[in-house]
Amino acid sequence: MVKQKVDAKEVGLDVGLILAKHFYKTDYLHYGYWTDDLSVESGNIVKAQENYAEYLLKHMPEGVKSILEVGCGSGKFTARLLDMGYQVDCVSPSPNLTRHVRQRVDGRGTIFECGYEDVQTEKKYDLVLFSESFQYIPLKESLTNTTRFLNDGGHLLICDFFRTGVSGTSPIGGGHDLKKFYHQMSQYPFEILVDEDITKETAPSMDIVNDFLTEVLKPVYDLIFYVLDNNYPKISKFIRWKWAKKIKKVDRKYFQQRSNAASFAHFKSYHLLLCQKK
Repeated sequence: MVKQKVDAKEVGLDVGLILAKHFYKTDYLHYGYWTDDLSVESGNIVKAQENYAEYLLKHMPEGVKSILEVGCGSGKFTARLLDMGYQVDCVSPSPNLTRHVRQRVDGRGTIFECGYEDVQTEKKYDLVLFSESFQYIPLKESLTNTTRFLNDGGHLLICDFFRTGVSGTSPIGGGHDLKKFYHQMSQYPFEILVDEDITKETAPSMDIVNDFLTEVLKPVYDLIFYVLDNNYPKISKFIRWKWAKKIKKVDRKYFQQRSNAASFAHFKSYHLLLCQKK
């Protein structure tokens, strides 16, 4: 039997949840929505993430009863929707995150434990929701499946960031190309009802991430190599030789204070899009 490889993106989300719960006392995995009166500091992360959740709820169309949430994280927002009376099924490809979702939803609704591309169901929904999960799924598969799963007149709600296409290399990965997204959307039976650019409100989340990388992870990273260099020099030398490119990439990507709000706003464009199936 061939052992299936672990998806690095899924592991990244699992690690993100562990760190979020321990350091910031939150179960949300999404960006925050930073209003002008909310100072950008770690103590305000929970409030910013609650603002984000409220922002999503504000854009739920009237008449929606059934929702398919694609990529439901730890299930916190899923449970909130269920508590509000919505009928919610969700897609959760990560085994570890699915454990948290299952505990929270407590048998309410179906959990599709697979990627969105592999969901098999005859059910139809009033709304399909992507909250920072749209970027992980190929555009064609996302829109094709969504068209299939939506009732006539149903809605697609996306809240996620896209690549702007500017020159240079972004230290922050992820996101579909925005121009390609709009072009692809024109090939499907959707009308865009709302398209709000909230880059200004979400980008400050990256300053929190940048502070964590430089003030927590970097010192730990340096201490590990300090111990190796002094106590196990041969092992340290081998590691630095064997994984030289990866070490250099980690340093460039995470520890040079480039993953910040300004960089995010330059390379990414964060949008909320509410679309209706024609």
